Amino acid sequence: MSGGVDSAVAAARLRDAGHDVTGVHLALSAKPATMREGARGCCSVEDSRDARRCADVLDIPFYVWDMAARFRDDVVEPFVAEYAAGRTPNPCLRCNEKIKFTAVLERARALGFDAVGTGHYARLSVSADDPAHPVLRRAADPDKDQSYVLGVLRPDQLAGALFPLGASPKTEVRAEAARRGLVVAEKPDSHDICFIPSGDTRGFLAERIGEAPGEMVAPDGEVVGHHRGVHDFTVGQRHGLGIGRPAADGRPRYVLGLEPVSRTVRVGPVEELDVTSLHATDPVWLAEPPTGCVVQVRAHGGLARASVAVTDAGVDVTLDEPLRGVAPGQAVVFYRPDDAGDVVLGSATIASTSR
Repeated sequence: MSGGVDSAVAAARLRDAGHDVTGVHLALSAKPATMREGARGCCSVEDSRDARRCADVLDIPFYVWDMAARFRDDVVEPFVAEYAAGRTPNPCLRCNEKIKFTAVLERARALGFDAVGTGHYARLSVSADDPAHPVLRRAADPDKDQSYVLGVLRPDQLAGALFPLGASPKTEVRAEAARRGLVVAEKPDSHDICFIPSGDTRGFLAERIGEAPGEMVAPDGEVVGHHRGVHDFTVGQRHGLGIGRPAADGRPRYVLGLEPVSRTVRVGPVEELDVTSLHATDPVWLAEPPTGCVVQVRAHGGLARASVAVTDAGVDVTLDEPLRGVAPGQAVVFYRPDDAGDVVLGSATIASTSR
């Protein structure tokens, strides 16, 4: 229970379904008071108190589990290291993979619980071919669907997961929270990265990585600017480049690539962002690896039909139509290519892209 409306209603629904439910709030920071600023961030002292109030209303036991060290080692430090290496990680995926459905699930099972329920918007169903094999599906509410950030989970992790909100729109969840008298019914959703509640990712990384000045280079090799470190940028970024003059044709420039060894940021026109193929590593499969599928490369949007070839080195993906802003470090999640396109087949981490 994060202290938000989604996990509170999830706990209520699981209790009403007859489960023996215990609420658990995760303390993810050694300084929890610093992890929320207004609607940003989460896991603060304020949030733990909100979660406890909801547990009291639901009349379920409630505990706070200290996961700060594990969260730092498995989520925060890899996040910083990835940016320093010129990649763009998604910490929410790693938190689901390493914390909620590894560390928390392991402790829960050790204490005699069967599963971890969360307020994620996704659905689980039973495979017709293998009743013991869970099927991960998109949520009914496409605007809230979180199947992408759950696509990194293994079958054994999904077997210990419950997502009771997957069939509901967010408006229905808030209305239900109000009817139940939960104080978080109108609490704003948290935004951005929970451990950077200010939203200043540049400042957060600068404190931990420091400055590594380099050049910003156009496709023709011209040096068009300078920067303080490649960790200040992500592929596809347009604003905040710090280039004092426009391109010769007056068109905006975008970040095309990051080269941390040479400290070079490649910039150019938007069409140079088009990606037609990518190579990904460390695949996790929930079904037989597909030859054709729908891929998603961002939490919201970034979808395309694609063909897939699984090799000893990973997964090679050829897109039917180009995608833009695809960066190494992001996850590619594979969906079944039927009309609904809502069944998750697996995921992998993007290692490289090409036009």
